[in-house]
Amino acid sequence: MPAATRTRWAVIGATSVALVATGCGSSGSGGGSSDAGKSFSYQSSEPQNPLQPANANEVGGGRISQNLFKGLADYDPSNGKLRMQMADKIDTTDSQTFNVTLKSGWTFHDGTPVKAKNFVDAWNWGATTANNQINSSWFADIQGYSDVHPKSGAATKTTMSGLTVVDDTHFTIKLTNRVSYFPYKLGYVAFSPLPDGFFADPTGYGQKPVGNGPYQFVSWEHNSQIVTKAFANYQGVDKPKNGGVVFKMYTTAEAAYADLQSNNLDVMDQVPPSALANYKNDLGDRAIDAPQGSIQNIGFTLYQADWAGANKAKVRQGLSMAIDRDTITKTVLQGSRKPASAWVAEGVEGYKADACGDSCKFDATKAKQLITDGGGVPNNKLTITYNADGGHKEWVDAVCNSIRQATGVDCVGDPKTDFKTARAAITGHTINGAFRTGWQQDYPLNANFLADVYRTGAASNDFGYSSPQFDQLANTADQADSVQASVTGYQSAEAVLAQDFPAIPLWYYRTNSGYSTKVQNVKFDSFGNPAWTDVEVKG
Repeated sequence: MPAATRTRWAVIGATSVALVATGCGSSGSGGGSSDAGKSFSYQSSEPQNPLQPANANEVGGGRISQNLFKGLADYDPSNGKLRMQMADKIDTTDSQTFNVTLKSGWTFHDGTPVKAKNFVDAWNWGATTANNQINSSWFADIQGYSDVHPKSGAATKTTMSGLTVVDDTHFTIKLTNRVSYFPYKLGYVAFSPLPDGFFADPTGYGQKPVGNGPYQFVSWEHNSQIVTKAFANYQGVDKPKNGGVVFKMYTTAEAAYADLQSNNLDVMDQVPPSALANYKNDLGDRAIDAPQGSIQNIGFTLYQADWAGANKAKVRQGLSMAIDRDTITKTVLQGSRKPASAWVAEGVEGYKADACGDSCKFDATKAKQLITDGGGVPNNKLTITYNADGGHKEWVDAVCNSIRQATGVDCVGDPKTDFKTARAAITGHTINGAFRTGWQQDYPLNANFLADVYRTGAASNDFGYSSPQFDQLANTADQADSVQASVTGYQSAEAVLAQDFPAIPLWYYRTNSGYSTKVQNVKFDSFGNPAWTDVEVKG
């Protein structure tokens, strides 16, 4: 998701190869008994949008939504493999028409049954232009999407012809073209069902969501916390071993870490850079250091005249070569990150080392020459927008120092108060120049890092990037005969990014986290999420 989440733009802060590798931290259980009725708290950020599944494009809203809702499938936190949840099976003979059979007995949190029509209605609503859902492009594979979401003008229909309800437990999905890896995408939160009552009051349900996931919404105190509780009638394979999750909003990662140390926060997202050197000593066997399918990038506002045009790609390549990734990851980030050499996170199926080529290698002389050849940075000043609540100041300052020293370009950080504010500025196109952007896998294939971010009009294409060559290669990859052929096709599409450089790859994440003495059995998956329902609260 993007994100999320999904499509997810990372708020702070190597996934599976062939869906098998996963990240696990020390459980540090200490042999204590647990109390399944108690909740635990998690470091979060205020969601950018109302809690509607198709509107969760970042981890703040995405992580919460994925706990309130459950779709046809998700990903096993122990190994990253796609697993069925509401779907009993998803059959296809041609990778274009998919026949879905639902399991019986599932209900929404309001007690109403989850039926096939709840999926179809939700997807149609999420795709329709008038409903302004940020993840609407996730439904673009489905036949009839262009009717509900035309490239321009008003929609002519509100339902996609590719979705057909057969009965309460069966529906079909017909795609415009063959997409061999389409079932992988169905684990994304945008494909969740919605209860009948939602459609009469989407705004109200966005503030007080009614889902079908392992946790049920209780309350939302904006900019403070969202409280959930375990749903007693949850039918999924991952039944909660705790009483709920309290998502606590923090304005700084340092404040969250202080609360973790004092047992006022149970599980962190990521420790701040200032704590990376000592957090393992501070927390002992409660420290987490696990692989994560995530990447940190710097994106550019290609929709602005100052950054448009082929020559500006040289400028962006030059700026990339002016960043000393090795030094920054070893010093500022205490070795917790690995320099990136591609736009796909290391370990993801389809990751191709050095896809970025020399442009991701530090070379001050070449950097300065490329910037000159491209006509220079506008006004010789680069501004990098970032969220101040995510522990980014240290590395943004280090990146700017590296660029300044290597090229003479004046580089400054532009901190926004919190993640929601930064994302609103980025998606609202109210910034100039560059911005911090991260991506955490929504499904463990390179297509997620490429098509869902760089395809023209993609939900998370915040750059305004549009390349007919990239789009054509992505479309060809989608229609390949097999998942592996699609993966190879997307590697060809990634090569176009090396020419156009809409974003600078910086480094790959690991999950550097920890938990309090009040919880046990805390493990993180390759998506950077804790296995929420497995966390146990000590009795």
